[in-house]
Amino acid sequence: MTAGFMYSPELTRNILREDHVLRPMRLRLVYELLQAYGVFDEAEAVVIEPRVATDQELMSFHQRDYVEAVQAFSRGDELDRQHRYGFGDSGDNPISEGMFEAAALAAGASIVGAEAVWHGRADVVFNAGGGYHHAGPDFASGFCVFNDAVIAILRLLALGAERVAYVDIDAHHGDGVQNAFYGSDRVLTVSVHQSGRTLFPGTGDCEETGDGAGVGYAVNLPLAPGTHDEAYAHVMEQGVAPLIRAFRPDVLVTQQGIDTHIDDPLTHLRLTSEGHTRAVALLGGLSPGRWLALGGGGYDLSAVARCWAMDYAVMAGADLPDEIPQSFRNAYGLTRLRDGSAPALLEADDARIWREAEESVRRVRQLVFPLHGLES
Repeated sequence: MTAGFMYSPELTRNILREDHVLRPMRLRLVYELLQAYGVFDEAEAVVIEPRVATDQELMSFHQRDYVEAVQAFSRGDELDRQHRYGFGDSGDNPISEGMFEAAALAAGASIVGAEAVWHGRADVVFNAGGGYHHAGPDFASGFCVFNDAVIAILRLLALGAERVAYVDIDAHHGDGVQNAFYGSDRVLTVSVHQSGRTLFPGTGDCEETGDGAGVGYAVNLPLAPGTHDEAYAHVMEQGVAPLIRAFRPDVLVTQQGIDTHIDDPLTHLRLTSEGHTRAVALLGGLSPGRWLALGGGGYDLSAVARCWAMDYAVMAGADLPDEIPQSFRNAYGLTRLRDGSAPALLEADDARIWREAEESVRRVRQLVFPLHGLES
């Protein structure tokens, strides 16, 4: 496949706050690691330059007053109104100089990627600097200012896609994308995430299945804290894959947050690099030949750099040796690409994890599968 990688140094430079866990420099680490491996020397691997989304493109989803407010806040103006739109100095969504331009560039990168896969310039495009799936039409949420995933899907629909499947494997529920298409049967949203009973944003139960024409087109598979590679693979293979095959999308859009990793400081899942890569490879196998992949959460820089590099290697058909190249090793101290096995769990904990994973699959098969002509 021809695999595009969205990159510009400008995607890596915005600092939300010095102590903020979301560090845009993480994208630079992914790019530099792929460079060190020589992936971009291959004919199938193409670096694509992003552009800033226009106001009109942002307003395909976001309300005008919100877009204009973010522009003002980014200049340091009208800050007395920031709380009205979900911003706050000490919270998840601080104001920073240049915030508007950075968020619009991330959204523009996803639009460029969507256009590239739709027009056949690439079979898959990975915008690791995107995946801001919590933002709403008129508010910021969960580190997300503009919802590039929704904007990209709307662009695909405008270009002529009849059906778009969106699969979100971030540890947090993809609430903003689900909400945007909750009443639509043209966009199937699937979110595999740590249960909202134990993690922000508190949503994403199996019973959230859509509204009106969209009933059966919102799918949620919540997981227990501690969920590991094997239980995760079961959910992907038994709960996600059959639905994507039955839906037969024109385009696959994925959000590949790596905050599912065992070392992530904000979440409580236990995926290894191998478990994450297995899920991404499964998604790649479900692609109809047009695949837009987005980044998302991920707050352990080692896991982000290694796992997203492995994601792109899956997309580009590259085989990366486990030993990290000397240049990157010298700069950042990482020596091995892959994790190996996670520490064993107590038997009771393992049983609980499997019980909740199987229950999520059972509920989705009961509530949603029949609506797609699948046996429950």
